[in-house]
Amino acid sequence: MKKKSLLNPILTVDDDAMISSLITSSLQNEGFSTLSASDGEEALLFSEKHDPCLIILDVMLPKIDGIEVCRQIRKRSDTPILMLSVKGDEFDKVLGLSIGADDYLTKPFSPRELVARVKAILRRSLPKILGSPKKIKYHDLEIDFDKCKVIVRSKEVTLTVYEYKILQALTSSPGQIFTREQLIQKIYTYEDVSVVDRVIDVHIANLRAKIEKDSSAPEYILTIRGLGYKFAEIN
Repeated sequence: MKKKSLLNPILTVDDDAMISSLITSSLQNEGFSTLSASDGEEALLFSEKHDPCLIILDVMLPKIDGIEVCRQIRKRSDTPILMLSVKGDEFDKVLGLSIGADDYLTKPFSPRELVARVKAILRRSLPKILGSPKKIKYHDLEIDFDKCKVIVRSKEVTLTVYEYKILQALTSSPGQIFTREQLIQKIYTYEDVSVVDRVIDVHIANLRAKIEKDSSAPEYILTIRGLGYKFAEIN
């Protein structure tokens, strides 16, 4: 899957013209190029046609809602997605992240916070910040950190930014137990009081579904009951 260029536009998808205009102007003031869509169908069309470097996606959209748009985009692309919604309870956050979104922001929000989150997501998406080049091979799993490639049973798999960061954190010290709080601190580069332990569990479940032969009996990412998670010790 090809890498996203920061020269590509950021796609904003919101049917509220005022909010869309606010987001667009805030991003343009920071030097980003932008593109706007007002419904789910347009979002899918523009995401494929213009190959945006990031998508800001409202949950409540005409024609096709944001949840389904996110699902469809994730089937063919690893483009970072920041979801927006007026809903702010834990269930909605977990749902958005579980279907492949990289972050979740509740309305109303400040343009300053939005821009900060966009920049943080894009920084995490860049290979150059992922540490020194290295590779790991363990059983049927191969990770090339230099190229941001994960291969399972000779087939490349697509991970979200957060899934990749969790895998990177766990494999940085095989055998070491990481608490959920430690993983939150490692994958989020800003303080976000809305992030809960349950979000880490969702990311782990999604990650296991992609790399384990049997996610109910994992051989790579192990649960240490009452403590957290660890990557299996590599001999």
